[in-house]
Amino acid sequence: MTDPFAEVVTLLQPVMRFSKVVAASGRWRVDRPATGEPFYCAVLEGTTRLAVPGSEALVVEAGDFVLVPAAFDIHFTSIDPPDDNAETAVTVVDGRARIGPPEDPVDYRALIGHCTFASPDAALLVSLLPDVLHVRGEPRLAALVGMVGEESRSERPARDVVLERLLEVLFIDALRSAGTEAPVGLVRGLADARLASSLRRIHEKPAEPWTIARMAKEAALSRSAFFERFSRVVGVAPMEYLLTWRMALARQLLKRANAGVASVAEQVGYGSASAFSVAFARHVGQPPARYARAAG
Repeated sequence: MTDPFAEVVTLLQPVMRFSKVVAASGRWRVDRPATGEPFYCAVLEGTTRLAVPGSEALVVEAGDFVLVPAAFDIHFTSIDPPDDNAETAVTVVDGRARIGPPEDPVDYRALIGHCTFASPDAALLVSLLPDVLHVRGEPRLAALVGMVGEESRSERPARDVVLERLLEVLFIDALRSAGTEAPVGLVRGLADARLASSLRRIHEKPAEPWTIARMAKEAALSRSAFFERFSRVVGVAPMEYLLTWRMALARQLLKRANAGVASVAEQVGYGSASAFSVAFARHVGQPPARYARAAG
């Protein structure tokens, strides 16, 4: 059976592009402006408070992993932040970021960094993921964070290559570990036994003539109950989700050599090339034939 989660991760093509170890002591605050890139943080020691606009602040402890798939301003503080709430100076000591006086004992350490999504459909696919993903209490994930911390402190050969691979596994494992604790999005939808059945069928056969009634039948729910539950858990209406996924697949197919518009239209569920072209241009910003030429 098709695994929607694996498909989304595969199409996103995540690459952990940059990472650094940050150490802090005392009372501190650091503001990270939106860079346009996804952000991650694996806490190796101590505790921090992390906040993004529109969400409640999170307390993040050693062994926790946080992923912010979209670009947001992010604010980090010690659990007891500075009285004036001013940003704390960051210095570089032995090639590593240091928050607070370098001579003070370290009480917080984390590996933070940016990742990139190589897929041209990243914006569409990220919309299916939660704004902020915070995973805690997963032994496997904690073990991975521990391995990342150990490797980051070592000077062994191929250290950077090993770190990149570990972080990629950590990224994927964090997404699938979140389950029902994840905010709204695909991850939480796949943890819902009723909705997972419909989601898998949609991904397995995107070209089928899907309707709300048919999706609801797959989930063994009434149409109204299915629509409400899907919208609340996944964060978008069922037909909007279907359209988003079809457009992501269409872009992937159009990049292939000799991919005809009519053939792609049929594979993603459109009865005619013209209807597909209108939908594609509306959501992607250019007709499929032009997109295929540019991608080729």
